[in-house]
Amino acid sequence: MASAPAQIPTSFGHELRACLRCRLVKTYDQFRESGCENCPFLQMEEEQDRAVECTTPNFNGVISVMDPTRSWAARWLRIGKFVPGVYTLAVSEALSEEMQTTNKIVGYPFSSLPPTNQD
Repeated sequence: MASAPAQIPTSFGHELRACLRCRLVKTYDQFRESGCENCPFLQMEEEQDRAVECTTPNFNGVISVMDPTRSWAARWLRIGKFVPGVYTLAVSEALSEEMQTTNKIVGYPFSSLPPTNQD
């Protein structure tokens, strides 16, 4: 993946969303304007409906990763090859079957952790 850092969320309120594939956390507007730095093939900035389809506001916890290649937490969360940025610890939804298939077609298999059950 790219080594340039992802955008840091400009707000930490209800407008935060997490990418369903890589779990990068940004605001809805940031995803809509610049997409996901780890998942450019999702084309969130080109097709604005994808910013909703490929992200979720339902996630638990966040971690800021400055050097993913050296961070044990990043390796433990399986984000060691992603760009530096803010990530969620767990999402409670999965990427749609259609988008998972699209990822495989373009050569990026769906590799995020499965959603967690919230009780």
